[in-house]
Amino acid sequence: MIYSDFQGEQLSLLGFGAMRMPTDAAGVVDEAEVAQMVACAMERGVNYFDTAYAYHGGESERVIGRALAKYPRESFYLATKFPGHQISETYDPAAIFEEQLEKCGVEYFDFYLLHNVYENSMGVYLDPRWGILDYFKEQKRRGRIRHLGFSSHGRVDNLRAFLDICGTDMEFCQIQLNYLDWTLQNAKEKYELLTARGIPVWVMEPVRGGKLAALPQEGMEDMKKLRPAASAAEWAFRFLQSLPNVKMILSGMSSLAQMEENTRTFARRDALTDEETALLLRVAEGMKKGVPCTACRYCCDGCPMGLDIPTLLAIHNDLAFAPNLTFALALDALAEDKKPSACVKCGKCAKVCPQGIDVPAALENMVAQLSKMPTWAQISREREEAARRGREKK
Repeated sequence: MIYSDFQGEQLSLLGFGAMRMPTDAAGVVDEAEVAQMVACAMERGVNYFDTAYAYHGGESERVIGRALAKYPRESFYLATKFPGHQISETYDPAAIFEEQLEKCGVEYFDFYLLHNVYENSMGVYLDPRWGILDYFKEQKRRGRIRHLGFSSHGRVDNLRAFLDICGTDMEFCQIQLNYLDWTLQNAKEKYELLTARGIPVWVMEPVRGGKLAALPQEGMEDMKKLRPAASAAEWAFRFLQSLPNVKMILSGMSSLAQMEENTRTFARRDALTDEETALLLRVAEGMKKGVPCTACRYCCDGCPMGLDIPTLLAIHNDLAFAPNLTFALALDALAEDKKPSACVKCGKCAKVCPQGIDVPAALENMVAQLSKMPTWAQISREREEAARRGREKK
């Protein structure tokens, strides 16, 4: 197993993300297989386990806690997160934290994160009414949290703003990072910002929810010439192994087979060469199905609604590749009069676009797709309701 040094501690570079654990047809977590996966992980040197308050309707913390209970506490690192990104009338960090300790069956967390500090949740985390940051800094002082950090799906400007305010208190940051989002979601700029600030990077979605682990055959042809035996998932992981400030790569594995394959990949470091990295980024460009916006912003000056068109088109492209929670979060961060539905179809943007993009048509198509999908508010309410039902069962 490859290990990374974090403040003198040796973390397995591969971490077990407990967001996509195996489930049965009814959606109930298969604890027997989870136990097998944890046993395989421990045997092969994985020592980092990541969960969160809302994962699996609130059951993830309980399941991973029970699976780890048979191992000495000092043999693994356990991480979980405070759900300040979820929509709520009030926030009680003390009540949530005590519940999480009980659910996981531990007396402290090795790593604790503010979950998804993005445009709409940053105000919650900084609101003095809730005292969230102060509370968790106190738990760290008391030894109930060993390392405090945060995750983020926010845009670069939001990440920078939070670091300006809280960067000295944050020991690490977890972002969505893979070779597709290196450009699609500006992950490269986020990685470079965190590196410049001296913040170690934790990676989530290294294979984009499985999308980068199952490339079409034509997309693999040139890759096979350079690494005949490597799978698509291995290429994605090797890309991340090439980034020196990446200290943790979390994989949301959902089967024992995935655990076995991924631990083989992380048995040794085999970072990509410059030639291989260039090839992978070309493959990523070919995977994008959206419009070729270069974010020159010529379109913004004449927009009568003051829309941030490059940002909207970036969300459009993400939606075109693979609908997931990221686009819902990104849209939720926008005011109603700045969302794609606010476009009045005047066409001024299309006339000045160097790439010839029919912006009004792209935004109209985006509105049509979004009308068939849940909003982040709906997703958040459903998750909170699932978590509430889980608590009542116990």
